[in-house]
Amino acid sequence: MDEQSLGRHLQAARVAAGLTQQELCQKADISYSTLAKIERGAIKSPSVFTVQRLSEVLGLSLDGMMGNTHGAAHSQKGRSRTGVSFVYFDINGCLVRFFHRAFTEMARDTQAPADAIESAFWHHNDAICRGEIGLDEFNALLAEQLGVDTIDWQKYYMASVDAIHEMHDVVTWAAQHYRIGLLSNIMPGFIDAMVATGLLPVLSYDVIVDSSAVGAIKPERKIYDIAQERANVPPEEILFVDDSRTNLMAAEKLGWHVMWFDDFRPEESADRVKNALDPI
Repeated sequence: MDEQSLGRHLQAARVAAGLTQQELCQKADISYSTLAKIERGAIKSPSVFTVQRLSEVLGLSLDGMMGNTHGAAHSQKGRSRTGVSFVYFDINGCLVRFFHRAFTEMARDTQAPADAIESAFWHHNDAICRGEIGLDEFNALLAEQLGVDTIDWQKYYMASVDAIHEMHDVVTWAAQHYRIGLLSNIMPGFIDAMVATGLLPVLSYDVIVDSSAVGAIKPERKIYDIAQERANVPPEEILFVDDSRTNLMAAEKLGWHVMWFDDFRPEESADRVKNALDPI
């Protein structure tokens, strides 16, 4: 197994266990920087003793941690009547309601105009979601533009989003029949925090494509190429569920199946996704 595959497998196992990186480091007694580098694939030959400690904490065999059971797990999953064997789900606007309320709460607390807050936020959002800047720098830039001392965007975000339970049910069901993954424009560390607080289903995701970790955002071609490579199936076997038509059209051009999710009609949209995934 190469270092990139080990990192992805470790990340998926950690998320499935509901552990943040910091929590896993504490339980396995390894440094945060070591774990972060392994998950990014930046350590070419991690110590087998380190991998063993991680596998014990996560309740996996060493073979399981190294991904040797991946092929067996893959073969047990099914295929839809339209040929789909892998499903990617977006997060914002699909698994959680969009975070517009955070802007309102921030305007109330800072006394800054709502339009100024949104303008400052979107000016830097792409950079942080690509991993070009970190959360601390993002917060500092936002605070500077709003003329306040400090801003904690993650606090506002976590308080403003709600789980879309209809889609959580669909994702949980889909995981029983297909290989599944998350494909999201997201800030560093947010997926961990959302799993830990129940905002995302705690499942054994086959792939997690975190934009801030891979250095690309939807609808850029690079992030879809990475997602397809990690899914390890032909494009016509991938279904992508997202609330942005722009993101969906970029995926459709590559030959993926796509479905638009309307978070104003979550029950209806969730039913459409499930019906489209009717297994053979």
